[in-house]
Parts: sequence; C-alpha cells; structure tokens
Amino acid sequence: MHNILMVSESQGYLQVTLQGRLEQMGCKVISLPADPDIISKVRDHIDLLFLMVDEALLAQNGGLIYLKDKAVEESIPIFVTGDEDALEKIRNGVFIHSIQREFPRPINVGEVAEHLYEYMQNYGKQNKKKILVVDDSGMVLRSVEEWLGDTYQIFMANSGMMAIKYLTSNRPDLILLDYEMPVVDGSQVLEMIRSDPEFSDMPIIFLTGKSDKESVQKVMALKPDGYLLKTMPPEQIRQTVADFFEKRKARVGK
Repeated sequence: MHNILMVSESQGYLQVTLQGRLEQMGCKVISLPADPDIISKVRDHIDLLFLMVDEALLAQNGGLIYLKDKAVEESIPIFVTGDEDALEKIRNGVFIHSIQREFPRPINVGEVAEHLYEYMQNYGKQNKKKILVVDDSGMVLRSVEEWLGDTYQIFMANSGMMAIKYLTSNRPDLILLDYEMPVVDGSQVLEMIRSDPEFSDMPIIFLTGKSDKESVQKVMALKPDGYLLKTMPPEQIRQTVADFFEKRKARVGK
C-alpha cells in the first residue's frame, strides 16, 4: 500500500474527492494541516507528499519548513496544486527546487490521481536499498542524492548527531559518512554506531576529500567497509556503491 500525506489548511470538495479517488486505487491518504506537532505523530512511512496550496497554507511558514526538512531527510517526492499565484509563491519559497510536479487549478481529479499512483508504482521506494548520507555540506548531500537517487532511496543528515537521531527509528542498508565534520566527526559517529549491538554490523563507507596516502590510511585504520573520494566522477561513485551491494548480496545472500 502507498501512503500519501495530503496537507491542507481546509477540507474542501477538491481534497475530499481526490482523497476518495486515491483510496479507491488502494492508497492510504493521511490528511492533515501543516502543524509539525500533529505531523510528527504520524508513524506510517510516507511515499508521497501532496500540498493543497492556498493563502492559508502559505501562512504556515513553520509547518512548511518542517515539511521541507521531512521531505529532504526521508527523500519524499513533493507534488502541489493551487492557483498560479499560490504556486509561484511556494515554488520560490521554502520548497525551491524541491517540487516534483505542479498541478495548476482547475484540475482533473481523475488525471491527478492517476499520475500520482503511476508515479508511486514506477518510482516507489519499496524495493530500493536505503542509503543514509551524512555530510555537513548541503552541496555534497544534494550531489549524492542526484547521483544515486534514481537507484536507491536516499536519506540525508547534515551532522553526526542528526545521523544518530535518524538511526533511533530507522535502519538503512548503507551509511555514506563524511570523515571530516565539525562538532562530531565521522570517526566519532562510526564509534557510536559500532558500539550499539543493534548496529554493530551496519555497513559504513567513509566520504573523504583527501586522497593522499596518509589520509587514506588514517581513514581505513578505523575499519569502515570502504571509502569514497568526493572528487570521484559520479559514474565511479555509482559503480562503487553498486559493487558494494553486489558483493554484500553474494556474501550474506541479501
């Protein structure tokens, strides 16, 4: 079953009709206002975020920021509908560069429902390996998501502590961990993860910007499952990650 989080500040005919059509297709639709306290209590995995954009929703800046962060951290695709003025405001605001597709009003409910369902069927996350990317650079996080997002389900954390927090309720198939980060660096994060019996066997590959022999030896002395240079061509990074999963599948049978 696909889970859709539909966010609106008012429940109108359009929302009710679209929700009903999606539920007929077998989707679970969770309809909520843009309230972080309410949304944070949702325990279902969200496959798609759908925003019913109007002035009331645009006024919920705190809620929109929370939704944007949630979508980035959990790699949730964002779809929106609204009139042209509302869409222009949301695309140039908090959600800049993050919206998968816009549906300008008036909309054909059946066509929108079909598009959302088809998207989840074709690009659903159920069978994708989960990779947690940890780096204090937003540019690196966005680049890795761009390089690997078509093949894997990418989750992102911009600090070591955010990564640890993520692991309290999630278990990725691989962690790509920046070696050099402020406050809590990669070596400390690796030590914390490996000290927890539940995650002692968690695969961890270091991301590093240094390729000299001494730096590489220092990284590998911590016994990660490998390392990737941030300067590698994207094709080589993709191939290295694919090879890792192939070797692991051959070794453990999954």
